[in-house]
Amino acid sequence: MVALPDRLSVADYLALEAVSPTKHEYWDGYLVAMAGASDAHVAIVGNLFAALLGHIAPSCRLYMTDMRLQIVHKNRYFYPDLLVTCDPRDTVITPENNYAKQFPTLIVEVLSDTTEVRDRGSKFFDYQQIESLQEYALINTSCQRVECFRRSTGDDWVLTTYSPDRADQFQLKSVDFTGTLTQLYRNAIALPSHPSLDTSPPDRP
Repeated sequence: MVALPDRLSVADYLALEAVSPTKHEYWDGYLVAMAGASDAHVAIVGNLFAALLGHIAPSCRLYMTDMRLQIVHKNRYFYPDLLVTCDPRDTVITPENNYAKQFPTLIVEVLSDTTEVRDRGSKFFDYQQIESLQEYALINTSCQRVECFRRSTGDDWVLTTYSPDRADQFQLKSVDFTGTLTQLYRNAIALPSHPSLDTSPPDRP
C-alpha cells in the first residue's frame, strides 16, 4: 500500500472513491491506496466466501472485499476481506448504508506481508471499538493457520488458534460456522513471505 500525502475530508474521500479505479482506505484524513492481492490471498477469500454464503442466517448479509466498513467515531473507512452483518441498520438497504456498513458481527482479514502489522495492531484496535463486533479472524497465507479473536465479558478478547497440527477444523463461532482448513486453503499456493511492513498513514490518532 502507498499512503497518499494530502489529507481529505470524508466528503472528498467518498467523492474520490466513487470515480477512482483504485480503492483507498481512509484514516482520519489520510488515504491509503489498496494494493493488489496475491493468488493465495484471493483463493482463501473466495473459498471462505463460498463456504459462508449458503450458511449464514437469512437475516444476515455477507460481503467480500469491495464493501466499505465505516467506524464513525474513529473517522475511518476500511475494506475488510470479509464481513458479516446481522444488524437491520446494515441489512435493510438504504441510500446511507448502500456503500458502507457500520455494525458487523464478524470481520475477516487475510494477512499479507504489507498489511499484517496493521491488521494485528492499529486496525484491530479500531475494530474493537465497534460494539456489534463479536469476532475478528486473521488468516495466514504463508502457512495454514487461523487466529480468531472473540469478544468476551468486559470487552476482553480471547484468542483461539487453529492449525493442522491440532485438527483440520476451525470455527467462526459468531456465525455458528465450522469449516476445514483443507477447504479453506484449497488452491492457495503461497510463495515464501517477506518481513512484514507497516505502511499505515503517518500521524494517525
